[in-house]
Amino acid sequence: MSGNFKVAVLVGSLRKDSVNRKLALAMTEMAPPGLRFQLVDIGQLPFYNEDNDDPALSEWQDFRDTMKKVDAVLFVTPEYNRSVPAVLKNALDVGSRPMGESVWDGKPGAVVTASPGGIGGFGANHHLRQSLVFLNVPTLQQPEMYIGNAYSLFDEQGKLNNDGTRQYLKGFLAKFTDWIEANSQAA
Repeated sequence: MSGNFKVAVLVGSLRKDSVNRKLALAMTEMAPPGLRFQLVDIGQLPFYNEDNDDPALSEWQDFRDTMKKVDAVLFVTPEYNRSVPAVLKNALDVGSRPMGESVWDGKPGAVVTASPGGIGGFGANHHLRQSLVFLNVPTLQQPEMYIGNAYSLFDEQGKLNNDGTRQYLKGFLAKFTDWIEANSQAA
């Protein structure tokens, strides 16, 4: 690994005790050398409305400025009604504007979904990928990351307590590192 890549982590759940937030934090703790994770808050972003798209709207501009400085993006999200949560879709929309100035263009990405159910957010994972194709985010295809029965994977302190999942995540992060290296604009 020749790079030292800054990776934004966007969590699609706003809940403080979210299993997806716990998963994102666990992944940041096991980051391989060469990746520096930064959780980026998306909960403060007002809903995108082109009529209000003004550089003076600091929440949007601050988010865009933050995202411009990262080399890659890791999306960790639950599934709401077979799709992504509105807060995550809004972040995609805010970052894609103004037209021609998308912060997403060409940044390598990866998608992880987790849910208490057995299919692990399959619908959200694939729905998010549809948007990422349009936004020109080269997205890691394999291994796919659907974490089912996610509530059982964390202890009372919110720490990952499943060694099999830990090894699976480490393997995923190794592949993501390779993906960033191969697809990075900074490479």
